Amino acid sequence: MEFRGTTICAVKRGGVTAIAGDGQVTMGESVIFKNTAVKVRRIFDGKVILGFAGSVTDAFALTERFEGMLNKFGGNLMRSAVELADLWRSDKIGRKLDAMMITADENTLLILSGTGEVIEPDEGVCAIGSGGNYALAAARALYQETDYDAETIAKKALKIASQICVFTNDNIRCEVVGKSDVNATLPPSNEEKTVKKSRAKRAKKED
Repeated sequence: MEFRGTTICAVKRGGVTAIAGDGQVTMGESVIFKNTAVKVRRIFDGKVILGFAGSVTDAFALTERFEGMLNKFGGNLMRSAVELADLWRSDKIGRKLDAMMITADENTLLILSGTGEVIEPDEGVCAIGSGGNYALAAARALYQETDYDAETIAKKALKIASQICVFTNDNIRCEVVGKSDVNATLPPSNEEKTVKKSRAKRAKKED
C-alpha cells in the first residue's frame, strides 16, 4: 500500500514567495494515515523553501537529490533544477519518481517533477497534488481580485482546497522566503495617526 502526500500551493507577490502545504498523508485511496505531516520545509541554510506531493518515499528521494544539487552549485536554484532534470533525461538516475515538488528562493519559483520536467509557473502562482487544481483556482482568484500578501493567499487557497478535496486537510504549514516591499505602502498605524493629530493641534495653537 502506497503512502501519498497531497496538496501544495505557492504564491509569489510583492518580493515574497510563500509555499503552503496541508498535513494529510493518505494510504491508498481511502485511508487517512496521518493528519500532521510536514510537507513544506526550508533547506540550504533557510535560503530555499520547498513543498512536495505524491508518493512520500519518492518525494523524499526527490528533495534529497535536489538538495544535493543545491550544495553542488552553491544554491543556484535554476542551475540545480536543470542539472537534476538532465540526470533523468540521460537516464542516470535509473527510474522515474512518482512525486512533484515546488521550490523557491527569493528570486525564482519552480515546479520540478520526478520525470525530469522543470517549469517556471505563469503569474507567480502554482499548485500540485491531489487538491492542486482547487488550490490553484482559488489562489489565482485571490491574487487577481484582492490585495492579500503571498502568505495569506497561499494559506487561504489551501483552506478552500481542503473543503473540496478529500485528500487535503486544513492543517496548513507555510514557509516564506524573500523580503516584502509592502511596508512602504501600508496605511499609517493608530499610533502614527495620534502623533499626526497632536502635531496638527500644536500647529493650530502656535498660529
